[in-house]
Formats: sequence, C-alpha cells, structure tokens
Amino acid sequence: MAIGADGEWAEGVPRTFGSGPSDPIRLADEPGTWVEVEVAAPTDRVWAIATDIELPARFSDEFLGARWTGDGPGVGASFVGRNRHPAMGEWEVESFVDGYAVNRTFGWATVDRVNPGSRWRFDLEPAVGATVLRFSMSLGPGPSGISIAIASMPEKEPRILRHRILEHHANMVRTVEGIRTVAEAAP
Repeated sequence: MAIGADGEWAEGVPRTFGSGPSDPIRLADEPGTWVEVEVAAPTDRVWAIATDIELPARFSDEFLGARWTGDGPGVGASFVGRNRHPAMGEWEVESFVDGYAVNRTFGWATVDRVNPGSRWRFDLEPAVGATVLRFSMSLGPGPSGISIAIASMPEKEPRILRHRILEHHANMVRTVEGIRTVAEAAP
C-alpha cells in the first residue's frame, strides 16, 4: 500500500525504506519505490539497453539525458544527468556508479557518493525465455531538490515525499515498459 493525500496508500505503488519508516514519513527514512517487468529477451540484450544512460530520456517526463564525465561504465564512474520538472525548471546532477555487475546490476547515487540525494538501480534476473527487470529508487538522505522543498515547508514533508515518489514511480513504469518494448523488438 502507498500513502495517499488522506494518509492512505496509493493503489499499486510499492514503497521501500532505507531505514524507518517514521510516522509520519521523513526524508531520513530514505523512502523509495520500485517497478518490475518480465522482458521476453535475453539478459545480455536487456542489459545493453538498461545501461544506456541516454535511453530512459525517450520514456521519462522528467529525465532529459546524460553524459559520462570520464571512463564509464563501472563502479566509481560518474555521469551528469539532465532533468526538467515544472516546479523546478531544468537542472543537472552528477551521479556516481555504486553498483555494476555485468548482466546483473547497474546502480548509481546522485549528488554525493557518501550522502546521496537519491539512489537508483536496475537489477536483472534471468528467467526461462526472458529477463526480469527491476528498477528501484530511494530518496535521501542527502541534499537534493526534494530536501530544498522540505526545508521551505517542513510541515508538508510527508505530502512532498508522497508526491515525489508517485512522480518517480510513474516515470519508472514508463522507462521499464520502454526498455521492454525496445528489447523485445530487437532481432
């Protein structure tokens, strides 16, 4: 169950916590969400698509694209992502690869390696005739646009977090569905 405007969870939106949860929810809880799809394609094909840091821009309402800032990909590599949101305009954020195992895991932390503004991760699991693709994320505990919004309206922290998680979840669904479409259409 996911929290709705009245305190109830939004239907069908899973949530995770790096710690917590508090009552009410706080950024320090590292709240997040995940989506999962089965892709009728070999794992190496799904991996090649999921690790293309530009590809999600084709499907997301917010993510505009990214570029590697050095050698990449691999643990320790970094890239700069470009984003746009109606409430914040356009911005860039540096991200640091903190999980990388070929055909298994591709993860990154934003803003700061040690105290990230958010964490993102693709996990792939081979299945019979398919690949299970899971895309997960968590907010905080470090500085980000969401921490700025919360600092300006601390009494609305649970509502701000709920809204942001639901926005991310919708874009994540579009992204994994897009990856599935591309992977399944490939020869």
